[in-house]
Amino acid sequence: MMTLTLLAAAQAVADTMAGANPVLTPVSSGEPQMNLWDMACKGGWIMIVLAVMSVIAFYIFFERAVAIRKAGKDDPLFMDRIRDYIKSGEIKSAINYCRITNTPSARMIEKGITRMGRPVADVQAAIENTGNIEVAKLENGLSIMATISSGAPMLGFLGTVTGMVRAFWNMANAGNNIDITLLSSGIYEAMITTVGGLVVGIATMFAYNHLVYRV
Repeated sequence: MMTLTLLAAAQAVADTMAGANPVLTPVSSGEPQMNLWDMACKGGWIMIVLAVMSVIAFYIFFERAVAIRKAGKDDPLFMDRIRDYIKSGEIKSAINYCRITNTPSARMIEKGITRMGRPVADVQAAIENTGNIEVAKLENGLSIMATISSGAPMLGFLGTVTGMVRAFWNMANAGNNIDITLLSSGIYEAMITTVGGLVVGIATMFAYNHLVYRV
């Protein structure tokens, strides 16, 4: 009798615990996931312009990086050989060696050799002028990168402003059927262009500063 009573009490406690702590089943949320491609497509024509600008900027970056790297390769024995040619009076051989080397520094030295016999100030001026020309050659296209780095964020902000104007225009035309999604969707689509403009501008700015440092 006592055993039956204890079993009944235990069963009652078990039923109570089961009722107080129901088994929880995971609930799958139906919220849509953000897709970068879809988000970019909703930015409109400005995102296309930003994409073109990014392609141009990175093409210039890789092309200039290769050119600067090639221009920076110098023969460590270059100046020693030039001195030997000059000391032995072989000026034409020194000039030909500069032309064969075909680097910015070699062209600067060649210009200085062709001015030998003139005042030192004239020789220095000739080398400096040649150096300025070589720097200008290496910096070819960097002005375009500078323009993109500063213009991309402004273009993205323009897309945000026009998107906000369009969103409020839709609200004004909705009359009494105003829905919060009508405004929120327009706002987040407008902000996409700002994000795109900042990404392109910041990446181009770092690439531009890197190239300027290399030059």
